[in-house]
Amino acid sequence: MLRRHRGKAGPLLGLALLLGACSPSPNDETASSAGDSGNDVATANFVNRMAGEELPAPPAKPFQQSEKTGLLEFLYAWPAQAAAVPPIDAKFREDMETGKADALKMAAQDRKSAQQSGFPFHAHSLETRWTVAADTPRFLSLQSSRYTYTGGAHGMTGYDTLLWDKARKRETSIRAVMTSPDAFAAAIHDRFCDALDKARAKKRGGPVLRGDDPFTQCVDPMKEVLVPVSSDGKLIDAIKVVIGPYDAGPYSEGSYEVPLPVDAAMRKAIRTEYQDAFTGTP
Repeated sequence: MLRRHRGKAGPLLGLALLLGACSPSPNDETASSAGDSGNDVATANFVNRMAGEELPAPPAKPFQQSEKTGLLEFLYAWPAQAAAVPPIDAKFREDMETGKADALKMAAQDRKSAQQSGFPFHAHSLETRWTVAADTPRFLSLQSSRYTYTGGAHGMTGYDTLLWDKARKRETSIRAVMTSPDAFAAAIHDRFCDALDKARAKKRGGPVLRGDDPFTQCVDPMKEVLVPVSSDGKLIDAIKVVIGPYDAGPYSEGSYEVPLPVDAAMRKAIRTEYQDAFTGTP
């Protein structure tokens, strides 16, 4: 007695035979090689979907939304590497929508106040750009620059960072990979202060002598934005200290970025489970 098997292969085999029967004969002189190739790909994709196999997702693309009105000049952008991580993409979208709504509300209130007082209204600005600082097998490090103008003498620029742990598939922070903030601060303090003075001297055209003027004194790097950086896409090889206007110098000097290559002291202040993601020697 013959037994009938009703496993998954049965329908798929029948489907494949049906599709094969509908395909043009190799001897059909009207078939073109280009058409055959397209049909083969379409047939394979269809059979894979029927078998429950997922097709590879299309590559992520950079995102940018920009809009300019009489109230607000708005821009928000992030790179493809961020768009490829759903939690990061969702976080940026929420930040974008919330920031835009708040900025529009503030601009509308400012315009109304200006009209009531008989003063001219200047459109506000809110521009946020995220860029990749490091994309290694372990970490994706992103840095943002946010420019805000609300009608005053000049706008202000602020900075932020986001660190994604690819191995654990979650957001973390540079502080979370330190043995302790105090240990990390001790490891970088002197080197950072010297590098900051050199950067100041380059902008000011002469040596910086530390004194009572706060713009000659060292700043606390742990209160600034710390951005993990990679130059080769393999390991984190530096921590960049990003300092906004007014913190290390007058507004006219703008922002400061002080890169600190990973050395033995810094690496020692990194928790053991993360050290393999950093250059340097123990």
